[in-house]
Amino acid sequence: MSGYEASTTARVVVGVNGSLGSVTALRRATALARRLGAELWPVLAWEPPGGDPAARRSPAAALLVEEWQRLARQRLASVLDELFGAEGPGVPMHPVIVRGAPGRALVATADRDNDLLVVGAGRRGLQRAFSGRVSRHCLAHAGCPVLAVPPSPLESELLSVHRRNTWHLRMDTRGL
Repeated sequence: MSGYEASTTARVVVGVNGSLGSVTALRRATALARRLGAELWPVLAWEPPGGDPAARRSPAAALLVEEWQRLARQRLASVLDELFGAEGPGVPMHPVIVRGAPGRALVATADRDNDLLVVGAGRRGLQRAFSGRVSRHCLAHAGCPVLAVPPSPLESELLSVHRRNTWHLRMDTRGL
């Protein structure tokens, strides 16, 4: 990252979906945008349930698409408000809602050579085989630099607690 100057990176585009990984990526993207003097472009991509063919078959497709767009806009606004509050991120921000697959939508949005695309890297371990498709797509297809942000260390602890609760296992409180 040391080769970047404020004049070469006009936008920091970041994928946001509300997950812990995307919030971690959004925090990193915000810090980078501040440091580089760039604009922050949080992007939430959405697809109709069942994909576009299923949405086209529905007789009320137009009404449903409007509602899904509204829900996507509401979700992005909620994440941004929760993270930044009324103060905002401290850099110019342009939230974007894109209809389409997340990987393709992020690559299409970060279409300038001087953009920087930030994505969550997904989970670690065995679950990695079933996650991380978006980050892999972006790394393979983006025409700009891509930063894949590893998950927060707290995420694995949270998943461990959730797993223990699911299986009704006792918590180890010796470390508390």
